[in-house]
Amino acid sequence: MTVDLSPVQEYYKDKTIFITGASGFMGKVLLEKLLYSCHSLKEVIIICRPKRGKTAETRLEEMYKLPIFQRIKDERPHMLKKVTIYQGDVTFDLLGLSGDSLKHVTENTNIVFHMAATLKLEGNLRDAIDMNLVGTKRALAVAKQMKNLEAFIHLSTAFCNCDQEVMYEKVYEFPHKPEDLIRMAEWMDVKTLDTITPDLLKPHPNTYTYSKRLAEILVRDHYESMPVIIARPSIVSPAAYEPIPGWVDNMNGPTGLMIGCGKGVIRSVLVNQEYKAEVIPVDYAINGLIVIPYEFNKQAKRPSQVPVYNITNADHRKMTMGTVVELSKRINRQIPLNAGLWYPDPCVTTNRFYHNINVALFHWLPAYFLDFLLLLFGQKRFMVRVQQKISTGLGVLQFFTLTAWSFRSELYCSLWNKLNEEDKAIFNMNMNVKETEDDYMEQCALGARKFILKEKEEDIPSARLHMKIQYVVDVVCKTLIVGLFLYYVLKWTGVLALF
Repeated sequence: MTVDLSPVQEYYKDKTIFITGASGFMGKVLLEKLLYSCHSLKEVIIICRPKRGKTAETRLEEMYKLPIFQRIKDERPHMLKKVTIYQGDVTFDLLGLSGDSLKHVTENTNIVFHMAATLKLEGNLRDAIDMNLVGTKRALAVAKQMKNLEAFIHLSTAFCNCDQEVMYEKVYEFPHKPEDLIRMAEWMDVKTLDTITPDLLKPHPNTYTYSKRLAEILVRDHYESMPVIIARPSIVSPAAYEPIPGWVDNMNGPTGLMIGCGKGVIRSVLVNQEYKAEVIPVDYAINGLIVIPYEFNKQAKRPSQVPVYNITNADHRKMTMGTVVELSKRINRQIPLNAGLWYPDPCVTTNRFYHNINVALFHWLPAYFLDFLLLLFGQKRFMVRVQQKISTGLGVLQFFTLTAWSFRSELYCSLWNKLNEEDKAIFNMNMNVKETEDDYMEQCALGARKFILKEKEEDIPSARLHMKIQYVVDVVCKTLIVGLFLYYVLKWTGVLALF
């Protein structure tokens, strides 16, 4: 039976796609979307390393059990047979491929999506260089051998040029050369490298954005001989529509902050409420990625400079941080999380001194107190360890929440404008939808409950009751603390003796 294909679907017909990082958040959504919407493709090849005693094949089978693959199982189960998995790793030469597997990849691949990376913002420089910079070099080395390569899409980050007031869709120069850093990381011991890291990173806040910036330069330098393209998503948030509204599988970025505050564990955050939140739903980012090779190869003349796409939300859809905070508080009252530690009402401030006082009183002090109680009862202590992770995470995030970001995303916007109506219905990137930001935030809250915390919707009424009790306890405790403070101040000053 002949199936009518849209222009983008026609482009992917009989194509073989190679993906690194397919087991990550964006990688899973990309794999699912390609299989579901580009159903005339020939094959999708992914590499995956063994993890926690599980083989690459076992990890793929477990991935298929995720709810995001259900629509494929229901409507197009034969597409799962088009996935070929090889054991591989971007930290190995030739990505760990050899023999028949390397031959199959290089002789058949048409499009590469290089998405593998370490996202640990607080990670050490050696690991970041090995994964994000050298890993990209290894992926490019394999791609060079591909006989029918049409596009190599390198996934970067919109925040890798943080020294620029306005970030345009181009590669920015940097004093450090990728090859120099690669050689330095090879011969220098970890202790010495860690010592000089703070000076090397400037003006970058962490090893992630630093290594990603160098990787962009490395990719750009291959543009003359290879069809390379750079895609820079901002902070990737839960799905707006596909494959399931609100779907998310990690606690990175806004999702972790939402859960931490919703559980009452995070009591204070450094956020400038006047700045705009830079997030993009994962399905919008993935649809953009899929359309990029099609758009690149339909051009009559190849661009003189390497194409760069800032995959960011439209300006008129961006909310201020303050609006996000207020929406989150309201939605959290409607859709509370189960069994929170305390009433969720975090302090949001830009004053570091005030923030540090709050952290000492409401993060560290309760953590040590609870661990002391656990010690008395002979139980395993964990609260201080959890708090250390929270403290590290908040320390890394504050650079992004205290900085005003400005992105120009004309090329990304043009992807949507150039699609015909049929492709627009399939690869949605519409920034003028009827659904509001409130609707999206509610889907994110429900997604965090369902997919991360595994909490059931039928538990929401009892969670609301639990929150009301927490509110009363919170008010009583605050009243007692303030009352005792005033009492001792009045007593110390002698005012109390006058009554």
